[in-house]
Amino acid sequence: MNNVGVLPPWLVLDPLLHGWLLEDIGRGDRTTESLLSENATPGQAQWIAKAPGIIAGLPIASRVFQLLNDQVSFVGLVPEGAKCEPGQMIAQINGSLDALLMGERVALNLAMRLSGIATLTNIYVEKIADLPVQLVDTRKTTPGLRLLEKYATVVGGGTNHRMGLDDAVMIKDNHIAAVGGIGEAVIQIRSRIPYPLTIEVETENLGQVQEALQHKADIIMLDNMPLNMILEAVQLIRSQDNRVKIEASGNVTLETIRTVAETGVDYISTSAPITQSRWLDLSMRIK
Repeated sequence: MNNVGVLPPWLVLDPLLHGWLLEDIGRGDRTTESLLSENATPGQAQWIAKAPGIIAGLPIASRVFQLLNDQVSFVGLVPEGAKCEPGQMIAQINGSLDALLMGERVALNLAMRLSGIATLTNIYVEKIADLPVQLVDTRKTTPGLRLLEKYATVVGGGTNHRMGLDDAVMIKDNHIAAVGGIGEAVIQIRSRIPYPLTIEVETENLGQVQEALQHKADIIMLDNMPLNMILEAVQLIRSQDNRVKIEASGNVTLETIRTVAETGVDYISTSAPITQSRWLDLSMRIK
């Protein structure tokens, strides 16, 4: 499976990487700078997988080292989205030892975090791979890491939901409560948003589903509904407006995702691959 995740340009990512390097290096790497003369000692390192999983984040790790020294060569030995096994070499790095040692922790941390997300995402995706439904992520991401965590979701086979509040309109329960109803919320928003933003409405019961249909929502989210209600909601929506996309959300687990997918929804959204994933264990060995 090698799913193609598109990274933002380095113009966007470099300030983040700079900040994370500064956080780790501080006023200087006391150990490395005491042992080595700057840029004087060439070296080689290997990255080894210590657990099975899906690899994500190698281009980002490469950039970390190149920000420290643009002569560093980072060669990924597996493509993004590839499965790795314990003991497998996944990258080889050549360059000044000071850059390799100073960049090691930040580069590994990012790759391990992203690979963990990609790995758990892929487990979820495999549960529904034969059904016409997409797994999508949420905005429950680590502040500062959203772009990369959502990138890892795609590498693992998932689909990105909106990246931020400016991507699309999602009318949630608190919005509905604030203005007094779905209809009023849709009317106000439709008169103010730019084309071609879509409008999604979060619903909790069949009455709200009907109201969202009446006001021509583009996407209707079925939030935390029991399975029998999801089935009724899907039938109601399909019978009235086959144009509307249907998203199921709330308390989706590996045990329930397939049953939810079999109801006929178009999307299943869950934060679990990001919020519940474990880092994939990787290590760097200097040769």
